[in-house]
Amino acid sequence: MKRALSLFFKGAGMGAADAVPGVSGGTIAFVTGIYEELIDTIRRFGPAGYAAWRRDGLRGLAEHLNLAFLIPLLLGIGASLVSIAHLVTYLMDNQPLLLNAFFFGLVLASAVVVTRHINGWRLWHVLLLALGMLLAQLLPGLMPALSGLGALQLVVGGAIAISAMLLPGVSGSFLLLSMGLYGTVMTGIKSLDIGLILQFGIGCLIGLATCSRLLAWLFRHHHAATLQLLAGFIVGSLPLLWPWREMTRYQLGAEQQIIPLDYRFLWPDDYAALTGEPAQLWSALALMACGLVLVLVVGERSTSSFKEH
Repeated sequence: MKRALSLFFKGAGMGAADAVPGVSGGTIAFVTGIYEELIDTIRRFGPAGYAAWRRDGLRGLAEHLNLAFLIPLLLGIGASLVSIAHLVTYLMDNQPLLLNAFFFGLVLASAVVVTRHINGWRLWHVLLLALGMLLAQLLPGLMPALSGLGALQLVVGGAIAISAMLLPGVSGSFLLLSMGLYGTVMTGIKSLDIGLILQFGIGCLIGLATCSRLLAWLFRHHHAATLQLLAGFIVGSLPLLWPWREMTRYQLGAEQQIIPLDYRFLWPDDYAALTGEPAQLWSALALMACGLVLVLVVGERSTSSFKEH
């Protein structure tokens, strides 16, 4: 019961993070020590599950699919999407600077936690770190090109977004925003638009089936190198969360929503001078510190989940 409650709250944290463009639920899973078990559990859904059911019945199927882990986690994610995520999206609209400051500290500390638990470090792993940073920067810029797929856009968007949500540091919500789908999907979920949810859900299933298997294979065969690549993703996502920034380039989506393409990153004083809005420096720094401390404390308790296989 204690583990189930813990998994529920970890799932709630993942759901809240996934609602924010720039933050990944995979980051929360990584820091709380459930990331590799999550990837392995998702990978188990497939033909092997049918064999487990035929061999050992429903009990065997439940053990094969690790439902004791997955169900409370999914309940937490679901509860978050209909409650905490609403608060997060409200803050994103009304206090984006302070919300970004908190998540900036959280994600920065996440990179520290991941790199601190990499065993068997090699010099060439620096290349993987750089590759992860580069991909985190390039992916959002490629997403607007997918905005003309018509009916397939929701399916493709779901596959890309859920795959990104499995990667620490890559924000599925931000990729949806870059494709012009973020507002459409969030509105559809809140209003229970069954048609939209089904199209998006099919894409999510495709993304889960492919990405989870790839990540599980990488962890089994190249554990330290994979952690280094994921650390690069996390570090590369930090500019998207810098609180003091100004949008310099954007395009309008199909529903006239603004899709950001580029930002100018500023110091707090320059931000206040250029935008005419308060920099909220001390409040932002305090929230950054809260995010840092929270992750470092949780990450320290989850050390055993990052040991080399």
